[in-house]
Amino acid sequence: MKRFCFADGKIIPTETATIHPMDLGLIRGFGIFDFLRTTGYSPLFLEHYLDRFIASAEKTHLPLTYSREQLRAIISELIEKNDLLNGGIRMLLTGGLSENHFSPAEGKLFIFAEALSMPAEEKYQNGVKLLTLEYVRPIADIKTTNYTLPVWHSVNWKRLGAEDVLYHWNGVVSESSRSNFFIVKNGVLHTPDQHILMGITRKQILKIAGNVVIRPITLEEIWDADEAFISSTTKILLPVTQLDDRKIGNGKPGPITMGILEKFKVLETQAAI
Repeated sequence: MKRFCFADGKIIPTETATIHPMDLGLIRGFGIFDFLRTTGYSPLFLEHYLDRFIASAEKTHLPLTYSREQLRAIISELIEKNDLLNGGIRMLLTGGLSENHFSPAEGKLFIFAEALSMPAEEKYQNGVKLLTLEYVRPIADIKTTNYTLPVWHSVNWKRLGAEDVLYHWNGVVSESSRSNFFIVKNGVLHTPDQHILMGITRKQILKIAGNVVIRPITLEEIWDADEAFISSTTKILLPVTQLDDRKIGNGKPGPITMGILEKFKVLETQAAI
């Protein structure tokens, strides 16, 4: 199917979109993005994603010359133009063409409509494995395009049977490379409070889960946890049943994890109406 995107101020065929090779997005890896899903032609939690994208542009000193209303209208047009019943919308703002090839400039805005495949059902039924990785993501509260370390590290994941990594520093965990992290202990949900991206899915989970403690979490606590899971736009919620070579809990997805997943699916249905 032919896809259309927004670039150079208009809707164009995606394959014709271009970027200058000296853009800071390429030569310095400097830019921001955000990604949201559509369900039934409806962009889920759109205002929350626009909030974060607009804030990211301001925090990274990248001029965003389109208003919230204009962004909303472009996304709506792309969903219709691409017949995007269930898929993804990717907003990308590059670092721009800088006079000194270093300082942020006026970047280029792209908005793409994409096909989207959710994780296989067996991952929800059996859970996934994460690998510990000592790392703190730079300016973690901004959704930047800098994924150099996890992209490089991901070469090993399939060989080691892992879904992703879990970042930690000085024994305190933060997040996965593309997801937020939660544990369950004695029926209470806990999630890290520092060096994390404030995920939109995380935000919704905090609302529907009820009793949630937001605080520093150590690696030792994960080994002793009853359940664990990661959350993101493209996964919703995936049970984590193994960290490195050690099982979490009984090594199976737990009832609280799966209960939150079911509540989230109901929330999605309501949000899409």
